[in-house]
Amino acid sequence: MILDKLARAHLALRSTALVRQAHSSFSSSTSSTASVPPQPVPPLAQTLQKYLNALEPLLPPDELRHTRKMVQRFISPGGLGEKLQQGLERRARHSHNWISDWWVQWAYLESRQPLAVHSNPAISLPRRDFTDWRGQLVFAAKLIAAVLDFRARVDSGGLPVEYMRGRPLCMELYPRLFSSCRIPGPKHDNVVHYGRPRRGPTHITVVRNYQFFQLDVYNSDGTPLTQSQIHAQLCRIRSQSWKTDKEPMGILTSEHRHTWGQAYNRLLQDRINKDSVRLIEKGLFTLCLDSPVMRISDEKYASRMAAQILHGGGTYSNSGNRWFDKTLQFVVGEDGSWGLLYEQATAEGPPIATLLDHILQFCKKPDTVRAPLVPLPMPKKLYFYIDPAIKWDIEMAKQNLDILINDLDITCFNFQRFGKEFPKKLSFSPNSFIQMAIQLAYYREHSEVCAACDIASLRMFRGGRTDYIRSPTNQMLSFIQAFDNPAVSREAKIELLREAVEAYSQLTDQALHGQGIDRHLLGLKLQAIEEGLSIPRMFMDTAYGLATHWKLRTGQVPTNTDSVMCFGPLVPDGYAVCYNPQPDHVHFSVTAFNCCEDTNAEKLAVTLESTLQDLQDLLQPAV
Repeated sequence: MILDKLARAHLALRSTALVRQAHSSFSSSTSSTASVPPQPVPPLAQTLQKYLNALEPLLPPDELRHTRKMVQRFISPGGLGEKLQQGLERRARHSHNWISDWWVQWAYLESRQPLAVHSNPAISLPRRDFTDWRGQLVFAAKLIAAVLDFRARVDSGGLPVEYMRGRPLCMELYPRLFSSCRIPGPKHDNVVHYGRPRRGPTHITVVRNYQFFQLDVYNSDGTPLTQSQIHAQLCRIRSQSWKTDKEPMGILTSEHRHTWGQAYNRLLQDRINKDSVRLIEKGLFTLCLDSPVMRISDEKYASRMAAQILHGGGTYSNSGNRWFDKTLQFVVGEDGSWGLLYEQATAEGPPIATLLDHILQFCKKPDTVRAPLVPLPMPKKLYFYIDPAIKWDIEMAKQNLDILINDLDITCFNFQRFGKEFPKKLSFSPNSFIQMAIQLAYYREHSEVCAACDIASLRMFRGGRTDYIRSPTNQMLSFIQAFDNPAVSREAKIELLREAVEAYSQLTDQALHGQGIDRHLLGLKLQAIEEGLSIPRMFMDTAYGLATHWKLRTGQVPTNTDSVMCFGPLVPDGYAVCYNPQPDHVHFSVTAFNCCEDTNAEKLAVTLESTLQDLQDLLQPAV
């Protein structure tokens, strides 16, 4: 049970500082993929030693001794560990990537938790300068044009190859962002991808007041519609979607995956429903035109908007304006709010960040293209036939989503005393420095350290996805325990901090180069299942359960703008902390579940803010 929660809702993010674009060289994603090496299988002894190192801050000595003996038996010459390692190395020689397909299947497609809150990350972008539906539609038209422009670059091979630490990155995720969708199933889901550069889908889906529309965004000659043409079509959609008495079909996609899988099969028995659902799934992406929400204080605005993007605010708000299975969903409100929601079996933080950067740059340009005087067909409204069984499915989904939304506690804040330039001046990695603050804040709240995961991108390798960067380390524990101890000198605390930051930075570097431990451990477990063997006892050990019960799920937003990302915790008694370091400030979002009496997102956020200030006070004289 605990193991299943390990990776289910993982966040595919990475540090902006780690990735840059090589704007001087242009290449298609195919040629980029050909130039990156295959992902290595780490040495078995190395992974298991790192695993034991990771357990040291978390386990009492007697439990650690027991686990060491178990690991020793697993790695003994001619033993099970050696056999499974050879199986993985054989798999690596004969596959595109030895772990990515397994990872996507195990972490996402076999997960039965709802995509809303538990899996799909949301990014809330800076508020735009409009306050009514007119401005909403003008901006939405520009947004659509920007995404189509980005897609044209992907299809033509004109997207700059990204580099990390001087090495080219695998670009194969980019074409999959468009015309892809997750399909629910009773035991596991599937991902379908309809996009082809030629003769692929030419429409997007627009949803307003729970009503879905097919909007063709290309002319018959393959050229995209102009912004003014798109705007005219959005106005037509608005005029066809006044009433709010329609059933919120999109709510069904927020359900438990098994439940939605059964409802999906019932829904598609009707031909009208099947045609409508297929058009949503095939669309390049979905645009959600949200209705106004209740005004709120500026202090709470960021938290409210992050929640709106994440789940729609509930069944009486805009949750019916979502299709959570869709890989890309853009959300535009009437009050200038906007953002993006994405499905992780296909999409990941780095490509999403690149897409958002392109949109923001595109939106700065004036629209100089004049619309041709050619009549356009009316956008097609998608209809659904709702029998009593489907009506019941919708009512249950509404209840369950409202329960989930009410259980989620979201707090966003902007820390303004310093940004990433402050730790840089002291030769600290900004990401590692912020990780110290998060663990210290957790320790101050709960008087213990816990298993925490950050995300490292594996796109240096062909077909690479992600691995975890684990904390706490022994060095981090030493620093945390010394920080509030008045008997420890300031100089000693600074030295302990430096050692902890350096240790975490080394773990980060190892993970980025394919030498992390969690995907390797998962691979060993799945290789045993593949060979029909019993799962090694090491994975049934209570220590492994503790080490993979991620009470802190963290992620750095890889964007160059003031965006806020949020997502739900991995475990019921945990937190999710996302951060976006800008040069002189840092945006944070903290989430927790209200059902757990021990966690409180607002309290951890307040403690985190004061902890960052305390770290600055410790180091300030050294600046």
